[in-house]
Amino acid sequence: MTRVVRTARFDAPVHVPVAIVGAGACGLVAAIALRDLGIDCVLLERDATPSGSTALSSGFIPAAGTRVQRDQGIADSVALFAEDIAAKSKGQAAPHLVQAYAQACGPAIDRLGEHGLHFEVLANFLYPGHRVHRMHSLRERTGAALVAALHAAAIDAGADLLTSARVVDLYVDDSDRVLGVAAERPRGVVERIACDVLLLACNGFGGSPALVRELLPEMRDATFAGHQGNDGSAILWGRALGAGLADLGGYQGHGSWVVPQGALMTWAVMMEGGVQLNAKGQRFHNETHGYSEAAVDVLAQPGGTAWNVFGDRQLALAREFPDFREAEAAGALRTASDREGLAAIIGCDPAQLAPELERFGPPFHAVRVTGALFHTQGGLAIDASCRVQRVDGSLFPNLLAAGGAARGVSGNAVWGYLSGNGLLSAVAGGWVAAHTAANQLQG
Repeated sequence: MTRVVRTARFDAPVHVPVAIVGAGACGLVAAIALRDLGIDCVLLERDATPSGSTALSSGFIPAAGTRVQRDQGIADSVALFAEDIAAKSKGQAAPHLVQAYAQACGPAIDRLGEHGLHFEVLANFLYPGHRVHRMHSLRERTGAALVAALHAAAIDAGADLLTSARVVDLYVDDSDRVLGVAAERPRGVVERIACDVLLLACNGFGGSPALVRELLPEMRDATFAGHQGNDGSAILWGRALGAGLADLGGYQGHGSWVVPQGALMTWAVMMEGGVQLNAKGQRFHNETHGYSEAAVDVLAQPGGTAWNVFGDRQLALAREFPDFREAEAAGALRTASDREGLAAIIGCDPAQLAPELERFGPPFHAVRVTGALFHTQGGLAIDASCRVQRVDGSLFPNLLAAGGAARGVSGNAVWGYLSGNGLLSAVAGGWVAAHTAANQLQG
């Protein structure tokens, strides 16, 4: 149970300049940046090993104007990136955060490269909404590899990390200044830590059925493919504090969650000519609009499922991604030598099959998928420096939020999610929040 405890005095055996709740990409990037600035910090992570939403993602971070882009001959700019973010959200994304995050993510990626994270830009396809190749990935192409590399870099930089430490209480005084936190540790131990600045880098609310029913009713029956730690703690603390909340209708869905194997299939297959067919063999939407809104389209089909259908060229691309290889090994991939065979796989009349199949087959490859909720994009209202705002827009003295805990840059609907917005908010938000914390401590 999460609580806000108001007190004039908070005694704790440990005091740190900055406490960070959550050791996913946001918290780890913030910790690395703080240590680069010579500031001590402690990360409080509820799991035994840092993972969170980052570990379940593909690990692709959009950033503009990086050294890696320049080395690969890719021309990009912060202005172009910000335009793409705003365009995907149809102007709904918070302009102050669009600019701040588009500006910050490039320097963050460059600095992480100096900490041993060797990024490359995916240049063989464009994700929906991006006009330029700007998805940065480690060689492994998994979120698990990304969070492991960030974890190692944060420890090497001198950040302190407490795992199996679930923060349950925030202690604040009458002026809303955060005094410290209490975290539950194994065997019932409660750890109290005082801090000068608190950064909430913890979670969204996709793992809370009650909050999803309240705030995202269109996804109340959808598979939740995110991290169970996304229990809405930041939302609950924010409500108790009187903080502003924003963009609570924004989220990242995915229209390509493999069933029954339970794995993510890359949308690159769709962007390179694959199609989605329903149980009648019919194509039901434009797949190039985006994988997030595709979740709603897929769930609206008979049985709430669809078939990703593609040819040999797309299969070769899919096999570059570890998640797909694992799903294929588990039996997800079906192959037909002709239209009749594909119709038998889908269970429809061959005459009903979409004419777009002529793009790539035969042979035809098919994977059964559903729409899933991955993570939410709404949360605490923050300014461009990641300072948490009250309902009236005024600022809390020393409370920061970023990543899944705060509003993102996807606006207030599923279709506003530009590919990579989750990790953009995490990486850029962690970077911005760290520099804000440093400024507050020095001021």
